[in-house]
Amino acid sequence: MNGDQKALEQLTDAYTRITGELSKVIVGQKDVLEQLIIGLFSRGHCLLVGVPGLAKTLMIRTLASCLSLKFSRIQFTPDLMPSDITGTEVIQEDKATGRREFRFLPGPIFANIVLADEINRTPPKTQAALLEAMQEQQVTVGGQQHVLDPPFYVLATQNPIEQEGTYPLPEAQLDRFMLEILINYPDENEELDIVLRTTSDTEARVEPVLDARQVLEIQRLVRRVAIPEHVARYAVRLARWTRPSFEEAPQFIRDYVTWGAGPRAAQCLVMAGKARAALHGRAAVSVEDVEAVALPVLRHRLVLNFNAEADGIKSDDLIARLLRSVPRPEDELVNRGILPKLS
Repeated sequence: MNGDQKALEQLTDAYTRITGELSKVIVGQKDVLEQLIIGLFSRGHCLLVGVPGLAKTLMIRTLASCLSLKFSRIQFTPDLMPSDITGTEVIQEDKATGRREFRFLPGPIFANIVLADEINRTPPKTQAALLEAMQEQQVTVGGQQHVLDPPFYVLATQNPIEQEGTYPLPEAQLDRFMLEILINYPDENEELDIVLRTTSDTEARVEPVLDARQVLEIQRLVRRVAIPEHVARYAVRLARWTRPSFEEAPQFIRDYVTWGAGPRAAQCLVMAGKARAALHGRAAVSVEDVEAVALPVLRHRLVLNFNAEADGIKSDDLIARLLRSVPRPEDELVNRGILPKLS
């Protein structure tokens, strides 16, 4: 336990240094950067949604540089084939013997951090090849399995503006992403800072903070972070209350949701909560940690109906109401007379 506490202190220091290095290149976006790091240390994958020009690629490339990890970017297009990302087998001749044999040439997916740019612009067959690699940590080519080197972290982007001619990810595939991270426009001062930085002759130099071995150790450390049963129950309850067919579901969920989040949502709430607690040097998950990750964990797991579209209701609106509706564990203890009521 003492060893883990020391490791948590070192992680907090490393997190501060990582965000400091990222801030040399990225202006603002503090919550986005924290969620990206949470996704990595939780062994999850993330879906980034934002309009063009918000430095998504730069953000991810800089994160890879901070962690001394191999980075790869794949631009998804309608003509992209699965072998274009996984790799392919070629016939190679041995000059000494003249014998020909198949040799596997790895594709761009063989990296530690993979940016899948505009994943909804490629056909389902190619999307499925990427999602198989995300789930299985390996690819299959020519009947042979090729294991991907850990850590393996996929960040897929989607442009929310144009949807014509795209291939939206089905709900079952969206569920494979641990977090959906929304990247919004910067405020005026941040945008001014961006303009001044990017139009000058100076270039920020990012120093590595961690390496692949240390990232894997942190991923194992995150899994050892404790979660009290009442906090885990709260995470489960958040997921369950999103399902309109369940008895516990509030009326606004019944009115606006067709399908709610599955059990994987509760798992992701717990793992993301553990990562957030670890980043801040705490050895146990709190209710506040679960609440802080609820939006990115749940927003892509709710399937809204026509009533929601007609009333202009978004997933984030429903999740915010849900966080106000689901009883917090301490409130239940007050109601049962175990804790005193604070005036």
